[in-house]
Amino acid sequence: MNELPIEQQFAVVLYGHTLKYESECILKLFIPATRFQFFYDDISPLNKCQRTAFLQLRQGKEYTWFYCAVSLYGKRLRCAEKLEKCNPETDKAKCEYQFSKMLFSLLEKLTGITVPWGLLTGIRPVRKVLPLIEEGKTKEEIFNILHNTYKIAEEKMELVYKTACVQKPLLEQTPKNSVGLYVSIPFCPTRCSYCSFVSHSVQQAKKLMPDYIRLLCKELEIWAKIVKDLKLSIDTVYFGGGTPTSLEAYDLQKLLETIQNNFDLSHVREYCVEAGRPDTITAEKLAVLREYGVERISINPQTMNDEVLKNIGRCHTSADIIDSYNLARKYDFSNINMDLIAGLPGDTPEQFHSTLEKVIALSPDSITVHTLTLKRAANLYADGMSQINNPVREMVRDSVNMLPKYDYLPYYMYRQKNTIDNQENVGYARAGKESFYNMLIMDETQTILGAGCAASTKLVEPNGRITRVHNYKFPYEYIAQFDQLMKKKEQVYEVYSHII
Repeated sequence: MNELPIEQQFAVVLYGHTLKYESECILKLFIPATRFQFFYDDISPLNKCQRTAFLQLRQGKEYTWFYCAVSLYGKRLRCAEKLEKCNPETDKAKCEYQFSKMLFSLLEKLTGITVPWGLLTGIRPVRKVLPLIEEGKTKEEIFNILHNTYKIAEEKMELVYKTACVQKPLLEQTPKNSVGLYVSIPFCPTRCSYCSFVSHSVQQAKKLMPDYIRLLCKELEIWAKIVKDLKLSIDTVYFGGGTPTSLEAYDLQKLLETIQNNFDLSHVREYCVEAGRPDTITAEKLAVLREYGVERISINPQTMNDEVLKNIGRCHTSADIIDSYNLARKYDFSNINMDLIAGLPGDTPEQFHSTLEKVIALSPDSITVHTLTLKRAANLYADGMSQINNPVREMVRDSVNMLPKYDYLPYYMYRQKNTIDNQENVGYARAGKESFYNMLIMDETQTILGAGCAASTKLVEPNGRITRVHNYKFPYEYIAQFDQLMKKKEQVYEVYSHII
């Protein structure tokens, strides 16, 4: 990627350290859809660029000095603080936090922007709250800690606290020696403008399908042997993608039959397949899913506004969504989830409220509300500047206030980089309809075995250490280098050799 001319850059000078990640995260909260150019121990860009940030770390005899200055909109603010001697290599988290806090304060004053999640840039806010609940701290004490440490707004503290309270007793039910199984189907009818997942249109990938399905079945057989050898039990099975129901019914049947014939499913608490796109749902596919024990599916409208559906590249209408939902209910699925996205191009708070009303009227078992995220691999990313004034905060607030009135309580949450207005993604469910897989993948306390291209295996040890084993990203790589990829499974035995 070519660099911008020096006078057009937002220059970030790091002097005496290389702590780039957290400072960039903080900058993006206040200055979205911007490319930052980083310079190390070189102050010359400060005189050439109109927009700059300068973060200096200097070691004294007794103290470490932190200096921060930001120039923006023709204004310049600066601050300095000292801590007892700390090293950016050995005390990295402490130094990053100090710079983040100072940079956040300056940007808040310069921009006048209120950031709802404050300094908290991680993707798992609930993990900040659960340990505090386990320590026996009161709600008031927890709120004080969150506000003083991270400057989180009260409405977000309330949301994350409620989510943690719902989630805690469910996480405690996780069986010992259990694992989740994730199956990746990286195909969709078309690619939505906001999507960055590794997915290919069915038409584009048709020639890859037979080999992909054949090898995916083979990988599932290999995983089944590993599970048996290590005396593990399957807790959840989750088909994601892409859109798993992009496959023909006979291919779905092959995969489901392979799982049924090779794994002991007697302890499975949740069997889920993302049906996702209504234009991929047929009676034949639904019948196959139910025949093989799938009880939870996701039918994802994203919006019930036909014009917005067209804007994002969907080839179906809101009427098709309702028809697909009603068809699925006829097949007696015990748990149907519906995904929505707040902030889609062309949507308004009024229209999003209407979407919420229409989806609630269908009475799904759970509703997941995502916030539009500008990801680099998504087509929409190139038009990121148009999303800066997106009224997404009002839409998210509407869902937070509205869904609990209909017995949908928040049970899992995650955040992503480049999310519009620094919002979050929240799963809401009626009691007993929460997704164990969704909670556990975020909590990172259970091993997840990944099958298929772009799937990631996450091996969790009792001490919390996590080893990740990644499959190849694209279907053609997965197919061409399958045997080599399967050799990586030896890592699973190595990790479990000192767990069991």
